[in-house]
Amino acid sequence: MRATVLGAGSWGTALASVLGGKGVPVTLWGRDAEVVQAITRDHENARYLPGIKLPAAIGATTDLARALEGAELVVLAVPSHAIRQVVIEAKRHLHAGVPIVSAAKGIEVETHMTMNEVLEDVLPVPMHPYLCFLGGPSFAKEVARNLPTAVTIAGRWERITRGVQAVFHTQTFRPYTSTDITGCEIGGCVKNVIAIAAGLSDGMGYGGNARAALITRGLTEITRLAVRKGANPLTLSGLAGMGDLVLTCSSDLSRNRRVGFGLGQGRKLEEIQRELGQVAEGVLNARSVHELALKARVDMPITQMVFRLVHESYPPQQAVTDLMMREIKSEI
Repeated sequence: MRATVLGAGSWGTALASVLGGKGVPVTLWGRDAEVVQAITRDHENARYLPGIKLPAAIGATTDLARALEGAELVVLAVPSHAIRQVVIEAKRHLHAGVPIVSAAKGIEVETHMTMNEVLEDVLPVPMHPYLCFLGGPSFAKEVARNLPTAVTIAGRWERITRGVQAVFHTQTFRPYTSTDITGCEIGGCVKNVIAIAAGLSDGMGYGGNARAALITRGLTEITRLAVRKGANPLTLSGLAGMGDLVLTCSSDLSRNRRVGFGLGQGRKLEEIQRELGQVAEGVLNARSVHELALKARVDMPITQMVFRLVHESYPPQQAVTDLMMREIKSEI
């Protein structure tokens, strides 16, 4: 099998490393010529995963047509806001019958579409059954270092998801399968927004009680939205829901948590993002999830708070007070 990974950032490189470590020939595509040249020359992505040697089976290119030539598996690992344009450019080089695995987590700002909906909007119908979606608690740096990781791969056809599962399965990377694309997608997207809230709480010094409350009530919001869009609520108690949420809210490796932490310390969003040097999906998704929740008439107060913080410069202390002083009610 020959695989292509579109996106030479930390996540795309880590997934390429999983496949390449099994001896699967992988072509990693990216727009940044310096990153691509360094991967080819040094077998290292020094910008996004410094100090981690990549398998010899990985090659890299900036040529999209060359990257996709002969691909028997395609992985989409570009940021969610770039998925539509990249797939439009790649479409004429993709072939029906080839599994396409989206590893992007987000909801498109302009349309409020999930990544599955975006891909089905761009790609021809015969390709739709071959779409799969990878989610779950998985920091790129830990995956690339071969630290034990478990994820979920969701898709329509069990035959396709099981095939993708087998290709990705290693001694340190364990995929489970699911047919609940919506649950996996909503869980993977909204957890980024909740992680900003958890980071904010920690940055303000509110402690473990507040963080646990935000994670738990955040999961409630994620489940409400996912179920409204047709998901199985049990999916959100698994790796793509609770698993991904706990990881993203509790680790300093989480860019979204670091955004919230900085805001909680009184820093400006622009300064925090500049320091990160990479995309924090939760910033964009705070808007798209908030607007989708309004459209779907789903109550998501934590998401609304994060939206106001990052897009309306709402004072953090006032946002916390607003949440705590909402009308009291039954938990379930």
